[in-house]
Amino acid sequence: MKLGNRSAPALDEIDVKILETLQRDCKIALARVGEQVGLSAPSVVDRIKKLEQAGIIKGYQAVLDSKELGLDVTAFIGVELGQVDGITELEGLVSALEGVLECHHVTGQHTLLLKVKTANTASLEALISEIRTLPGVMRTETSVVLSTAIERSQLPVPGQPSLPSNSAPRRRVRASGTRTVAAAS
Repeated sequence: MKLGNRSAPALDEIDVKILETLQRDCKIALARVGEQVGLSAPSVVDRIKKLEQAGIIKGYQAVLDSKELGLDVTAFIGVELGQVDGITELEGLVSALEGVLECHHVTGQHTLLLKVKTANTASLEALISEIRTLPGVMRTETSVVLSTAIERSQLPVPGQPSLPSNSAPRRRVRASGTRTVAAAS
């Protein structure tokens, strides 16, 4: 099976189960992963190392609650450039800005689409002003998020129809900061 832009090892059913398990909880004991997939812990370690070496597993991280950290405003900023020549340089400058979580080169009206999180609208305004001063930026257009119904970091793994149905319930965050929980479907 070819994955991405290069040839990668074929993923068998055990690899898929390991990837799904690690996406749900990357702190799970490897012996427990082994129990779930029918392998010993050393065999699981070998498979994980191969998946890391193939570039399928890029890293491990904790998922933090932005609201609990005081980052109450999420926004998407469309950035139009005068010329696309300096896009690589601009992407480097944008990646250094505090609050920028994602930077995508997109088609359509904007050249770049940024996902940002800030403490409040004043800090969002300051970030937008900073972006507008970067070389090549002609214009920005910002959409402020009022609420988030779904925000995932898990990817569907080839060979699996969708994310596991036994995953944690989705959380809906309203602009006022109150949270309601909707059952995963």
